[in-house]
Amino acid sequence: MIASLLTEDTLVLDNVPRLADVALLQRILGNHGVDVMVPGRRAGEGEEAAQTLQLSARTIVDTTAPYDLVSRMRASFWVIGPLLGRMGEARVSLPGGCAIGTRPVDLHILALERLGAKIDIEAGDVVASAKRGLKGAEILFPKVSVGATHTALMAAVLADGETVIVNAAREPEIGDVAACLIKMGARIEGIGTSTLTIRGVGKLAGTRHAVLPDRIETGTYAMAVAMTGGDVLLEGARPELLKSALDVLAAAGAEIILTDQGIRVRRNGGAILPVEVTTAPFPAFPTDLQAQLMALMTRASGTSVITETIFENRFMHVQELARLGARIQLDGERATIEGVDKLKGAPVMATDLRASVSLVIGGLAAEGETTVHRVYHLDRGFERLEKKLSRCGADIERVSG
Repeated sequence: MIASLLTEDTLVLDNVPRLADVALLQRILGNHGVDVMVPGRRAGEGEEAAQTLQLSARTIVDTTAPYDLVSRMRASFWVIGPLLGRMGEARVSLPGGCAIGTRPVDLHILALERLGAKIDIEAGDVVASAKRGLKGAEILFPKVSVGATHTALMAAVLADGETVIVNAAREPEIGDVAACLIKMGARIEGIGTSTLTIRGVGKLAGTRHAVLPDRIETGTYAMAVAMTGGDVLLEGARPELLKSALDVLAAAGAEIILTDQGIRVRRNGGAILPVEVTTAPFPAFPTDLQAQLMALMTRASGTSVITETIFENRFMHVQELARLGARIQLDGERATIEGVDKLKGAPVMATDLRASVSLVIGGLAAEGETTVHRVYHLDRGFERLEKKLSRCGADIERVSG
């Protein structure tokens, strides 16, 4: 969606989920002058059908992304790259989003400065300028950053000359954006590797692109199936996007069956087995599935260990899982989970997007009733969660929010 800022032509995106974050980003892009059209459903399409967005940034009317919008979603900071590349200037508020660590934007700034931008911090805003345009350069990231790779990639496609991004993130979403940019006329090599080479072009055109299926949503539902002992086909899911997570689920006792329709997950009768997992950048186990895996391991027949290496504050769900009867000990970035025979329902509080769905997974297997408060976190990244789970036999309903 943010890549639409790079062209005056229309970018059409298919397979877009109906999420709170998508709606917020539409507002943020609209503030810059992007016209967003959402065609209505076609005859015969149910509410489960993905939406199509038509984004047209023919004229950029404002290069400022204000605090009241950016503070609500961290990824909205990424507009700085396309605005700088196309307009030569941008003023973007320092970002907000889930409270799961400091997550500074220093690597974004490093990348833009390497491309020749002048960067200042004023009153909580990042003010960037490149009046003579960005220039290709080598960008060496000291650590892997998905957000900074996105920013560098989108800034470099209109830069003059060749840009090489070293130690780039390899997440499938990076490759998907790169594939979309190539359709728009960008020249990018090295997709799927840690080195991206971009040869700048003078102008990008519109295109039509279907967005990847959400690998984190896929993994979340797979863990819900493993937790409850079900048998579910995750239609349209692509196993290559989350191989490490599927391997962990298989080690935990779930049966993973790859079909032409998607991924079938089942666990009928067998125990949940303990695992040891360390989160790391793709292709390793994703941090965005750590909370869901921890919920699953609360019912394992033994002791599991999960080490979180990406975000320092991403164990806020631990205390809430403990309210359901989980036994979890924390030691810095390491969580030790001693599996219990049963969980018991209780009121719990969502603290961020992934933590909130881990509490739903725990509640699905807990005796009695579990009430998850502050479910607005869920709506940021899961579309119609309660309806999808209900179709699979869960006793779940939205009370409010």
